Order: sequence, then C-alpha cells, then structure tokens
Amino acid sequence: MDKPTPSASASTPAAPTPPAAEPAATGSPRPPRLSRIEHWQRARRLTVLLLSLWLLTGFCAAFFARELAGLSVFGWPLSFYLAAQGASLVYLAILGGYAWRMRKLDKDAS
Repeated sequence: MDKPTPSASASTPAAPTPPAAEPAATGSPRPPRLSRIEHWQRARRLTVLLLSLWLLTGFCAAFFARELAGLSVFGWPLSFYLAAQGASLVYLAILGGYAWRMRKLDKDAS
C-alpha cells in the first residue's frame, strides 16, 4: 500500500499564537490593571483602616483594663493577658494582613 504524501500546506509550520491570547494558568482571565491613582487610593484606604484598628486595639486594652482586672487567668488578671498577649497578636495580624493585601495590590497595579 502506498503512503499518502503530505501536502505543501501541512508541511509549513503553523504561526505561533501570541502569549496574550493564551488563557491564564488558573483558567480565569487576568483582572484589568489598576491605574496609579486607584492603586494609591486603595493603599491609603487600607492604611487608614489598619491604623484605626491598631488605635482601637491599643485604646481598648488600656480603657477596659480596670473592668477586666477582676477576672483572672492562671492567677494573673485578664487585663495583663489582654495587654501583653492579645494586643501583640492583633498587631502581628495587622502586619500580616497589610503585607498580604499590599502584595496583591502591587501585583494588580503592575
């Protein structure tokens, strides 16, 4: 039996598709790029929100310390744990949340 010969059109390589036409690896299209003004508006809004949370945490720990002093945990007043451990954990969560969100904002802007 004779093998079919390839035609001239099949022997020419196909034109490569541009990278922008390929779908993203996650299957979802890339969100539109943020403008510089939108990026800084969102960054300022995030900063104000997290600074407010920081101020509220510091203020509440000091303001309600007398009321919480009546409760004790392992022989120590609850206000001590709130000021020494709880506020520090909230501050750490604020820093982690800021770093995570700003990385996402920076990726959206670039």
